[in-house]
Amino acid sequence: MTALMKLRFTATAAIAVFGILAGAAQADELADIKAAGEINIGIFSDFPPFSSASADMSIKGYDVDVAQKIAEGLGVKLNLVSVTGQNRIAYLNDDRVDLLMSVGYSKERAEVIDYAAPYAPYYIAVIGPTALKVSGKEDLADKTIAVNRGTLEDTSLTAAAPGSAAIQRFENYNSVIQAFISGQTQLMVVGNDVGAQVLARQEALKPEQKFQLLSSPSHIALRKGEEGLKKAVNDSVAAMIADGSLDAGSKSWLKAPLNPENLKD
Repeated sequence: MTALMKLRFTATAAIAVFGILAGAAQADELADIKAAGEINIGIFSDFPPFSSASADMSIKGYDVDVAQKIAEGLGVKLNLVSVTGQNRIAYLNDDRVDLLMSVGYSKERAEVIDYAAPYAPYYIAVIGPTALKVSGKEDLADKTIAVNRGTLEDTSLTAAAPGSAAIQRFENYNSVIQAFISGQTQLMVVGNDVGAQVLARQEALKPEQKFQLLSSPSHIALRKGEEGLKKAVNDSVAAMIADGSLDAGSKSWLKAPLNPENLKD
């Protein structure tokens, strides 16, 4: 055998071994989950109304209900794992969790993780009292509006509002909510997660969502290459839409019926 033939043989053998190892490394996560009898799902521990501690210190919310449905659909036990915005992608790719809840889509994230179907509406809404007639951007003219300074809500409102709108910018969401509740402003612009808390607690004011400025639904994230698990999650979400579970969850936790349009990127 010539030196060149030996080199080619060695290279071919190395490629074959690499292929075997790569195939072994690409385990079927869905099969592993079912074999283990449990699934680890990462959630924010303080992100009401999607997930937060209840009076009995258990974590409850929209995300928790959806995660439980996914686990039940797979026939496994649900383990909730607390994550943060800083560590959750690492937790997923390091195999510390199998899925992540409440992940917004971005091209940058899509390079390192995969996305299952959108399951939760997230949008920026204009909120005001029922008695105040506002149905579109043009109705913001001459209105006083509270918003959190420098946020996506701020930029969206600034782009949409007529010049005569009086936008009052505050340093945090508590100040935005207080300005609205106290009557300092007629309207406020917040995400539907913040808005849901106000809608649930201010019965005297009778606030309602007037219209949306921007929609960016939340997805369930998983590691790349796990097509079996992705299909199972997508099937679970489709089933929850079909049987009304997501609509019931939206009404209960987000204080608004589920609009299928809000599940489109």
